[in-house]
Amino acid sequence: MDKIVTAHDIFPHIRIVLGMVVGLGVTRLLSGVARIVQHPKQYRVYPAHLAWVLVALLMLVHFWWWEFGLFKIEHWTFGTYLFLIGYAIVLFLICAMLFPDSMDGYRNYEEYFYSRRMWFFGLLALTYILDVVDTLLKGEAHFAQFGHEYVFRTPVLIVLSVVAVLTSNRRFHAIFVLGTLVYQTTWILRLFNTIG
Repeated sequence: MDKIVTAHDIFPHIRIVLGMVVGLGVTRLLSGVARIVQHPKQYRVYPAHLAWVLVALLMLVHFWWWEFGLFKIEHWTFGTYLFLIGYAIVLFLICAMLFPDSMDGYRNYEEYFYSRRMWFFGLLALTYILDVVDTLLKGEAHFAQFGHEYVFRTPVLIVLSVVAVLTSNRRFHAIFVLGTLVYQTTWILRLFNTIG
């Protein structure tokens, strides 16, 4: 006799798979920071790079938190599942861009960061696009609860990411990462502090 599988049966399975990919990203970031602590003189650190590490860690933790909203999805398809795995993979790739397997050929993290800014900020812009799709997956009411701020913030963050690809201006990058860190923290505390 076949057992009927409900959406609530599928949800924990999908959370586990997402958690594995998110866990790989967190591991990558924490291992990179640990390497800096273990060998502080090997490669000179760059404050903007470390700030992006904090942003990426916050993004991963926030992703895992807000994806609890997927329990509202009543009809799961392989396409939805594939989309969510793809989103998590993009987040992992952002972490991989921050801490490469090897720093051979680079004098410090600043040089490495700017040499890979097209990839890093391209992936970052993609996460903002994926976030819109993810928000819509949870329903129109979920999307509407973020109001006009969400509709305004997303294109602004995408444009700033594109500018970051095009410029290596250190002041712009410092302001962008600090602004992102402060804004993302307040965004989470204002709108995602409680699940439900």
